[in-house]
Amino acid sequence: MAIDLTVNGIPQRVEADPDTPLLYVLRDDLGLNGAKFGCGLGQCGSCTVMVDGRAVLSCVTPILLLQGRSVTTVEGLGTAEAPGPMQRAFIEEQAAQCGYCIPGMMMRAQALLQEQPDPDDAAIRRALEFNLCRCGTHMRILRAIRRAADTMRHAATGAPNGRAG
Repeated sequence: MAIDLTVNGIPQRVEADPDTPLLYVLRDDLGLNGAKFGCGLGQCGSCTVMVDGRAVLSCVTPILLLQGRSVTTVEGLGTAEAPGPMQRAFIEEQAAQCGYCIPGMMMRAQALLQEQPDPDDAAIRRALEFNLCRCGTHMRILRAIRRAADTMRHAATGAPNGRAG
């Protein structure tokens, strides 16, 4: 079955069984490996991407549901040469250890900030409840998300954010 969708701003047509999870299409058909296979049951969050601006678990989202929709993966937030605000904040705060869960956390945080540009710590924690991490960098992750929120808010208004590089 042919499914037309937009991935990271690029129109795509994929041929897949309608029940194929989005995660497999992203990784196997489109070569986008940012979203990770963790549990395969929608319980760990390592496969999180955004569909039409909302965080979804790609390991349990069948491709059939994505006809005509827009998918954003961590690769769509920026590049190694030009990281986006969320990626830059995670780098600057050194928020990753093993890094396996980080793409999913970035995507869930990105969706949160698009919906709520100035979340408090409680809102950030609620948003990240779906993402498991055993590395122990949770305080740095919170700082990174606050930094990204600050950067994104100030970029939208054109005002300097007052943070040093």
